[in-house]
Amino acid sequence: MMYIHYCKRCHRVHMLNGHKRSCPNCSESITELKLPYMEYISMDRNKRALFLTRLADEAQLKDLSTTYRMYKYSKWYKELHMQLPPGAIITYSLGEQNTMDNALSTLS
Repeated sequence: MMYIHYCKRCHRVHMLNGHKRSCPNCSESITELKLPYMEYISMDRNKRALFLTRLADEAQLKDLSTTYRMYKYSKWYKELHMQLPPGAIITYSLGEQNTMDNALSTLS
């Protein structure tokens, strides 16, 4: 399935298969967008230019983006964990999300 992603560094929209985490052009982190593939490809040149302008604005990018919550089932996640020693603890950044000041984490 095709997903629309945006790279802030390159200022480019990428249509990529799967839920990718890095830009194929510069390898920096990319943002997955809510916009459906079919809607993006049906835009004319002017609408795409306006859309890119909206993506360049941080507040609008946040409104237009989504977080893939099933990453634990993705191929890159499974491959990463096959390379790690048993019991390794890994943390992942899911982008700019609200922090929970009252959250408590424990290790067992």
